[in-house]
Amino acid sequence: MTETTIAPPEESPDCACGALLKPGQIHCSKCLARQRWERREKARRRTARRRSITRRPPRGPVSAAAIGVIWS
Repeated sequence: MTETTIAPPEESPDCACGALLKPGQIHCSKCLARQRWERREKARRRTARRRSITRRPPRGPVSAAAIGVIWS
């Protein structure tokens, strides 16, 4: 047997998910897309909770007819 040592290749930084990154990248495209989706989903849930009917005073009228909307 010969006594040769093989140097391991230089390790490039990897993402939190384990994907290899190109020089200058912080996150892989998959993780960037996931972060974008999470931000959009969080904003969508926040706007879905805020409805104008819930901003009425307590014990106020609930239906459109009780509020005084005239449909004619």
